Amino acid sequence: MGVDTGIRAVKLFLGVDGGQSGTTAAIGDESGRILGTGKGGPCNHAAAAEGRAKLERAVTESLRAACAQAQLDFESVSFEAACFGMSGGPEDKSEILERLLRARRLIVTTDAEIALAGATSEGRGIIVIAGTGSIAFGRNAADRTARAGGWGYIFGDEGGAFDIVRQALRAALRMDEGWGPPTSLRPTLLEACAASSANEALHWLYGPDWPRQRVAALAPLVDRCAREGDSIAVAVLNRAAQELAGLAAAVRGQLWTPGDAVEVAYIGGVFQSGIVRERFRMLVELDDGNRCGPPRRGPAEGALMEAYSAAAL
Repeated sequence: MGVDTGIRAVKLFLGVDGGQSGTTAAIGDESGRILGTGKGGPCNHAAAAEGRAKLERAVTESLRAACAQAQLDFESVSFEAACFGMSGGPEDKSEILERLLRARRLIVTTDAEIALAGATSEGRGIIVIAGTGSIAFGRNAADRTARAGGWGYIFGDEGGAFDIVRQALRAALRMDEGWGPPTSLRPTLLEACAASSANEALHWLYGPDWPRQRVAALAPLVDRCAREGDSIAVAVLNRAAQELAGLAAAVRGQLWTPGDAVEVAYIGGVFQSGIVRERFRMLVELDDGNRCGPPRRGPAEGALMEAYSAAAL
């Protein structure tokens, strides 16, 4: 049900960004005003029972918090349309989400689609996401879409935070074995892992106490070493920027012709590094017609915009 205004029920809409690092919900009314937002824990794969429970908990936490801010009753709230953009793909999540909320129209899509919907002026262009992993997604004026990357930490995720730490640790291992140049990455990573050698650090990072997100969280240390002048750390970050720019170029080549004007946005923790961000921007804008900048709105607001579109508002 909607909110009782004394005149008529106001239609409510929901957008949710469900990612590896956290879940954000945004509730809006039919005028486009955001009434409340809320955050929950991470949600990703939902194939196993543990993953399903994690997803249910994260969505419930974020939605309950958004309802509280919007002064809505969580137990009875109903939505005209709801859009969920989910990391790890939407295929195994629709049935779970249908049980968690009431919505006349439920859209479950990827985190890349909602990120693009929020990031650019009209939901067209290219979004490059670089958090723990990486992916690029684009949509052109004819509503054709394309992606590049997003194949996970074994086969892809080039330029993501996990990959940055992996390349930094490889440099530390080479230094230990005498076939790589000295780098401050070695003592920095060893201290962070409480290890006495790069080999010991490697074994720690292979263990169950260091899941991908925890490894990826070491990426800011690589940025710190680069800002302090370590040339190996700079090279790792420059390579990440080049990989991410390559993803954008791959999407552009699938959807646009040379010289077309394309809005390119970037999002994710990796772009907090000024070295990565500025080199990425420079490389992307080498393609004639590209304009590169930060997102206009966040992914949860992008999901909310997709919910409005589904209801033809």
